[in-house]
Amino acid sequence: MGGIRPRVDTRSKILSVKQALLLEPARPLVLVTGCFDILRATHIRELAEIRTRSGAATLLIAVLPLAGELLDQRSRAELVAALQMVDYVLTADHEDLAKIIGALHPLENVALEPADALRIRQLIEHVHRRQSS
Repeated sequence: MGGIRPRVDTRSKILSVKQALLLEPARPLVLVTGCFDILRATHIRELAEIRTRSGAATLLIAVLPLAGELLDQRSRAELVAALQMVDYVLTADHEDLAKIIGALHPLENVALEPADALRIRQLIEHVHRRQSS
């Protein structure tokens, strides 16, 4: 069975805030926040680079709420949980993040929200241009 990976239910990577607060990762923890409303190849490259840069730390991804979202927060969390380099995912708001940071003391906090907002805006502009042509 060489290269075949056993089937993994990626939804088991999704934690509640309560579960995340009790997390005791074997490696240093890196917290990455973002909206992930449109999961793109750029996200995958960024998350892989963060994992490499942090010395293969445990990656905890916090999927944040977003006004005008294309997908609901839970669906976005399920998409992110499917990424191989991601260890844990939770849906959180900014108040939850403060608790998690205070309890887990991550090695690094990476905020992808500004980049996510830019990507969504660029996609909308691209679609509008295509429809106008």
